[in-house]
Amino acid sequence: MTTHAKSRPIRCVITAGPTREYFDPVRFLSNPSSGKMGYALAQSAVKAGWEVHLISGPVALSCPEGVVDYTSVTSGEDLYKAARTAFESCDVLIMAAAVCDQRPRVVDLTKQKKAALPSSVELVPVVDVLQELGKVKDRQRLVGFAAETGDLEAEARRKLASKHLDAIVANRVGLPGSGFESDINQGLLIDGKGKVQSFGPERKEVIAAWLIEQFMLTFF
Repeated sequence: MTTHAKSRPIRCVITAGPTREYFDPVRFLSNPSSGKMGYALAQSAVKAGWEVHLISGPVALSCPEGVVDYTSVTSGEDLYKAARTAFESCDVLIMAAAVCDQRPRVVDLTKQKKAALPSSVELVPVVDVLQELGKVKDRQRLVGFAAETGDLEAEARRKLASKHLDAIVANRVGLPGSGFESDINQGLLIDGKGKVQSFGPERKEVIAAWLIEQFMLTFF
């Protein structure tokens, strides 16, 4: 079993899945995240002997066996509050969730009829969870995820620096059979010193085990 400071298991918070920002009780903004990558990371971290708290958006997956704490969330604000609280006592937070970037400024409490739907909706930013946690981290390690279709490494490096991360996992999305909703993933792992390692295409369970191994070697 892997231990931290030779006295206790590594305390890990992993976020997974999408978030939803509702217009009314039945309509929302979201993204295609299935949560498979985050759940695979949680399972691999448990197998490595870590103490895992999984914070999950809406997914059709069962909580992996051995996870110590499980928190279900819906919105980006929900996820931020849960992650901010858990962050205080963890050693590493792995932000694999795909947080919806914007939300409607006004949310209707009743379902709006089709004929009454507005032609446009005013959107406002959702809290940037990684940015906020990066401002307050102390001894914790903070790992971000980025889903990109363009210059994968350049965008990942930008986010690594701007959000004060210790590592970032950049996923190549938009390719057939890989990324969102797929069992396969591929991309880059970049650590805080700028070291770049590529991975995949490979099953998410295999990538998750490799990532946890890399985090152990790099952080602990």
